[in-house]
Order: sequence, then structure tokens, then C-alpha cells
Amino acid sequence: MKVLVTDDHDLVRETIAAFLIAEGVEVADTAASLPDALAAMANTRYDLVLLDHDMPSMNGLTGLLRAVAEGQGAPIALISGSTSRELAEAALDAGAIGFVPKKMASRAMVAAVKLMAKGDTFAPIGLLESAVAPNAPLALLTRRESAVLRGICDGKSNKEIARDLELQEVTVKLHVKTLSRKLEAKNRTHAAMIARNGGLH
Repeated sequence: MKVLVTDDHDLVRETIAAFLIAEGVEVADTAASLPDALAAMANTRYDLVLLDHDMPSMNGLTGLLRAVAEGQGAPIALISGSTSRELAEAALDAGAIGFVPKKMASRAMVAAVKLMAKGDTFAPIGLLESAVAPNAPLALLTRRESAVLRGICDGKSNKEIARDLELQEVTVKLHVKTLSRKLEAKNRTHAAMIARNGGLH
């Protein structure tokens, strides 16, 4: 797995890269600005690119849009010290595969990186609005997956959850499969137990 970490703060950039390497990521290159990141992406095919939203060279989401357009098809995730739901949703709408708050625990961040490198979208919308601990397994779930999990906790069937969320039943089944994998849950009952222990309401 090859990851590019882009942040204008040397310590943040090098710390994230070093931790990714320690956790089994084969390559964790670094860049200090958006132009440096674009140059790196032009020469290397990355499984995931982490872009700091707060870098001066980013100019807000304009930088993300540029990276998505010029990034040789590499999945791009926004990392940020500010954790607003609006920013996370705007990043996804702009083409990011994920949104990673810097306040996340290191291991949760690594888990998120590995999920996104496999093609899974990551945006812990529930984390941005709730008191769930940043290092909890629930922090890995998207807002939709959290909603499906709440339905499971209420003892609802996939059909009932689909009706409540105005989704196709096959879509709910897919969400159940994905959230179970993220939580390492053996079945629906196990997933519900993890959710309650994690404080999902």
C-alpha cells in the first residue's frame, strides 16, 4: 500500500507517515504543499492521498477539487483540525473518498486509511455530532451506516430499516455487511452490542 501524506506542518506530516509505516503501510511519502503533492502524484500511483485542508496552498476546497482533477485517479481524503459536519459533507461532495479529523486516535486513523485505500468511503459524521469517543470503532462508520446500525439496535429487519431510511433493501444489506466488517462484528447481535457499548444512541 502506498500513501502520500500532505501537511504543511513538518511534525504532523512526519508523525502520521511514521505511524503508518509502523502499522504496516509499505510506502508513506510526504509533501509539504499542494503543488508538491500534485508533483508526487504525477510520478507515483498512490492507493490513498491525505490532504490537509488547512494548508495555505489549499485555498479551502479549491485545492481538493484540483487534486481530484489532476491526481491521476488516486483516492484523495481530506484531513483537518476542524471537525464540522458541513466540511466533511462538502469534501465528499467535492470528490474526496473520505474526511479524517486530526483529533482521531492514531489507530483509528490507520484503520480509516486502510479502509479508504480499499475503496471504502470514510466520514465519521456521527463522531462530528456526538459524544462518541474518537477512538471508538463507531468512529469508522459513515452517517448512513450509523443510521442502519441504529435500526439493528432497535431490532428492525433489513426491510424495515430500508423503509425507514427510504433505501432499497439490497442497499441496507450492503451497509450491514460493511459496518459489520468495520466493527469486526460476527453478526447483527454482536454489532448491536458493540454499538451500545460504544454509546450509539
